[in-house]
Amino acid sequence: MKISFVIPCYNSSKNIKSVLNEIKDAMMQKAEVDYEVILVNDCSKDDTAKIIKQLAMEDSHIIAIDLAKNSGQPNALLAGFNYVTGDYVMTSDDDGQTPVGKVFDFLDEINKGYDVVCARYTDRNQRSMFRQMGSYANLKMSDWLIEKPKEVSMSIFFMARRYIIDEMIKYRQPYPYIAGLILRTTQNIGNLDMEQRERNSGQSGYTLSKLLKLWLNGFTAFSIKPLRIAAGLGGIIGCAGLLLAVITIIRKIFIANIQVGWSSLIAVNLIIGGLILIFMGLIGEYIGRIYMCINDTPQYVIKEIVKKDKMD
Repeated sequence: MKISFVIPCYNSSKNIKSVLNEIKDAMMQKAEVDYEVILVNDCSKDDTAKIIKQLAMEDSHIIAIDLAKNSGQPNALLAGFNYVTGDYVMTSDDDGQTPVGKVFDFLDEINKGYDVVCARYTDRNQRSMFRQMGSYANLKMSDWLIEKPKEVSMSIFFMARRYIIDEMIKYRQPYPYIAGLILRTTQNIGNLDMEQRERNSGQSGYTLSKLLKLWLNGFTAFSIKPLRIAAGLGGIIGCAGLLLAVITIIRKIFIANIQVGWSSLIAVNLIIGGLILIFMGLIGEYIGRIYMCINDTPQYVIKEIVKKDKMD
């Protein structure tokens, strides 16, 4: 049996060695289980690329993949998934927050018959109110937009059977959403409760713009519910406008000298105009992504792959 670890790396030069040490310590508990660690450098701004290449040249268990441009965590994961050889695949963050040393706890849980086992954080070590709100919004989006079972928690920290990964990498579009890819493959998902640890050092690479991009990937790639909301809201506003017109006519008939409210008219026009622009932008987002998919925009571009036995 073999376990493949896939770790996207971004500005993790100070953290990645401790994560690898945790994996090595865990795997030493069961020497009969083979393993590999695929480190994907997502065009880091520090010397992460140099460090993981050196680690790969020193240890045959490690494969270093260097991407030519920043593609985002989901794309970096898929880049690593394409090179796994294990029977089970486990993901991990590069900052030490995910207790990857619990690999055999995940394996015990998946052997109960699950296809995927995701971490369910009983306590998220997120000091930033912004990150807490982002996590909550992402959770609610998963529940509603991609129809995640309510009793299941999805996480980027998970273990999956190999056939799940083989199915996930068939998705070749440039806007992947990992939870959506898992849920469209299987709903036989288990959870393992744990606490999220503090980062070893540094800060999260997820900015507001990157979080928004991640959420857009979730509902534009795997759901058309926002478009249905637009249609439904448009119908409601149209009916309200028709009703208001009828009321206005009736009032004018019975109260001939009634004054027309300029301010209220402008307010209504601004509200309706704003909604129209918002939903036109939403439709444009869908169309733009369709255009990028038709143009075969790559998920990622691999610059170099480094192993101990050879350098590609």
